[in-house]
Amino acid sequence: MPEITMYSTGTCPYCVQAQVLLVRKGVEVNKVMIDQLPQEFEQMLARTGRRTVPQIFIDDLHVGGFSDLYQLEQTGQLDQLLHGVAGKSS
Repeated sequence: MPEITMYSTGTCPYCVQAQVLLVRKGVEVNKVMIDQLPQEFEQMLARTGRRTVPQIFIDDLHVGGFSDLYQLEQTGQLDQLLHGVAGKSS
C-alpha cells in the first residue's frame, strides 16, 4: 500500500471525512497536524501552494483536498492509486 500523508487540523470536518474514506479503503493515514506543529504549515504551503486543509498525498502525488479525493473515489481512480496502478516513482 502507498503511504498516505494528510495535512490536517483538529477542527476540520473535511479532514475527518477524508480520513473516514481512506480508512474504509483499508489504508493507514499519516496525519500531520498543522495546528499543533506550525512549522508543518509552512511545509504544506511549500509542497502544495495551498493554505487549506486537508491536503492529501498518496506517496509523493498531491491529490488535493477532500473534494478532490472524493472525485477520485467517484471515478474509480482512487482505488487505482491506492493499489499502485499509478505507482510510486522509482
